[in-house]
This record gives sequence, structure tokens and C-alpha cells, in this order.
Amino acid sequence: MTVQLALRKNDTRLSARAIHWWTGSIYSHCELVVDGWCYSSSVMDKGVRRKRIDLKPDKWDLIELPWANAADVQHYFAQTDHYRYGWPSLITSQLFNLNRAVRGAEFCSEWCAKAVGLPSASSYSPGSLGDICGWIVRKTPA
Repeated sequence: MTVQLALRKNDTRLSARAIHWWTGSIYSHCELVVDGWCYSSSVMDKGVRRKRIDLKPDKWDLIELPWANAADVQHYFAQTDHYRYGWPSLITSQLFNLNRAVRGAEFCSEWCAKAVGLPSASSYSPGSLGDICGWIVRKTPA
């Protein structure tokens, strides 16, 4: 099974526009996709969850993550399925640049970064996570 990073774009909701402005990115949310299932932490779903999402190309960009392990993503989901949305770490890490994770609560890019084994997971926004994953893919020998 492959792992993809799905990055939400063209989202006109007020919260998404605030994320675009704050991060300077076109992306407002991210998911990991394994076998058609999307894994992430979502404000709308009140935390970590797995669901089917129609990843239409006009709303989502996908990055293949050949170095990521699908079993690791699913295992991390099983460990964190009860986690609430990570408002505390989002505020300390993204607004105040303190890179402080809070146990039992993760925001979308933090959850995705941890699930694929990246360091300093709370430091990533959806856009910066897309940037680093794209960079890793380009630097990884085929």
C-alpha cells in the first residue's frame, strides 16, 4: 500500500482563508491517504479520525510518499484515534513559534508529520509539510 499526502486548496471558508494568510500558503488542511482512507486530525471532526473524502483535483493536491510506510500510518492512527483536535499545540507552535506539542491533542499537519516519522512535527503547517515532503521525494533516489 502506498501513502499520499493530500493538501487542501481553494477552500474559501473564513478559517481556511486565515490559515492561507498566516502561513503564506495555498493549503489550509492536510490528510494522509492509505488505501482510499484519509487519516488526519480535523476541527470539524473534533480530533483524529479516519474517513473517506472525495479528493477532487480542484480541491486537493496529492504527493506520493514512497518513503512512508502505510502500516506505520495505520498503527499511529490506532494509537491516537481518541486524540482531540490540537488547539493548544496549534496556538503555541504556529502562532507563537514555540514548537510545543501537547499530549493527547494534535492538529492536522502535526498528526500527519508524526505518522510518517518526521521530526519536530508541531512545527509544520499544511504548506510547509507539503514543501518538506516534496523535497524528500525529489531527493530520494528512484
